[in-house]
Amino acid sequence: MRICFSVILISFILFGSSCNTPSSITGNNNPQGKDNIAYYWAEVALEATARDTERFNPRPTITSRYLGLIFTAVFDAWSVYDNTAHPVYLKYNNKESGTLMSKEIAVSYAAYKTLLEYYPNDSIYFKNKLLELRLNPNLELIKKNSPAYYGLQAANDVIEARKNDGSNQYGLKSRDGKTPYEDYSEYQPVNTVDKNTDINRWQPKYFISKKGENYAPECLTPYWHFVDPISLDSSDEFRSPPPPMFGSGELNNQIEEVVELQKNLTSEQKALVEFMRDGPKSVQQAGHWLLLSQELSKKRKHTIDEDVKMYFLNQIVAMDAFIASWDTKMFYDYARPYALVHEYYKNQEIKGWKGFGKGWGSLKGEMWRPYSPDIFLCPPFPSYVSGHSTVSGACAEALRLFTESDDFDITVPFISGSYTEPSSEWEEVELHFPTLTEAAEMAGFSRVLGGYHIQADNIEGLVLGRKVARKGFQFYLNHIGQVK
Repeated sequence: MRICFSVILISFILFGSSCNTPSSITGNNNPQGKDNIAYYWAEVALEATARDTERFNPRPTITSRYLGLIFTAVFDAWSVYDNTAHPVYLKYNNKESGTLMSKEIAVSYAAYKTLLEYYPNDSIYFKNKLLELRLNPNLELIKKNSPAYYGLQAANDVIEARKNDGSNQYGLKSRDGKTPYEDYSEYQPVNTVDKNTDINRWQPKYFISKKGENYAPECLTPYWHFVDPISLDSSDEFRSPPPPMFGSGELNNQIEEVVELQKNLTSEQKALVEFMRDGPKSVQQAGHWLLLSQELSKKRKHTIDEDVKMYFLNQIVAMDAFIASWDTKMFYDYARPYALVHEYYKNQEIKGWKGFGKGWGSLKGEMWRPYSPDIFLCPPFPSYVSGHSTVSGACAEALRLFTESDDFDITVPFISGSYTEPSSEWEEVELHFPTLTEAAEMAGFSRVLGGYHIQADNIEGLVLGRKVARKGFQFYLNHIGQVK
């Protein structure tokens, strides 16, 4: 049976979550799908991620770490009440007997405390979500050796273990010792925004702000390959092979493919580009796959046990995929099609998208651009490999291994053009994702269609992501007590 989830997803992206939520924790009837507490806290985490994007603009590396650590804390808290699982960071390894309610309370406090740590601007929102469950947000009143206590301890141990993990969340590596996420690798692009001296290397590009001013974003978290992975031995464990160099037949063909694809985008292809790129209140790539995993939860009627394990696997794989992707990105510092097309088609007349309200038509090669709004023309960091492809390949493979099935069969009604073009150009279409593998491949290919990546970025990203997933799945099996 084909499942349609766009009403939920699109309304979430535009307006916030629309799903029903439990009014309290009862511990009765073993609720399934969207009624279980793990699903509830996944929705809260997604809303927090969307709000983070609104405040700070897209920062997919950072939010993938938040989500990975939140669901690690949730897993660690849950493991106290599972006979075979053992935690990742929680220092308490004893097993406790408890009811379903015990698990629900432990999971809730683990989620609550980590959300407060990683999304501090939304503390009131989190407090209200805890109160909806009739749980006390006054953490000082939590009794020792209670389910709430184990949940808080799981969160605290995750937070403490990851304070110096290379992410520079607390600014300890910054020049002033306090500025969060400042680059401590001292990365400097070879090319400037106005002069491209090495066509094979990444070049910053001008965006246009909402005020109509030109600005060139700096490279996003260029040190992210120094962040400690959860399941990988190191960020470079599966480093991708070198990308094709400018002037090679391989790269020439791929540059021509990007231009040819973009000038003939169908409504369905535009919708795929926009859906995978995300629009208002974006939850970024890790969040996108958390949303998609929730659809599996509803379809398969997951209990709290199944969702805790699935979200844990899904999100640690996404987090590690970003770290591995950034290792390859920063090692090769590779150019994006935005610059490659300009050089390859310099002084030539080609067809492409001319910008908002201008549609498709003839333009000089050096004026070619991705199918994207002026305020976010292309991701501000090296191209190879595609982060979308890496994370999608990783998450889809992890979900396939978890469910022991590639079945997905989800249909998404979408308004094509609604994130990029004037409303007169919009058209309602349907996107269908038959399998998890195809969903990942469609996500990766969308980045080629949009002009953000060439095929080498996409294909090698998918390969890298699947390697990360298989390593992550072994790590997961070990922690649920099923080593293979």
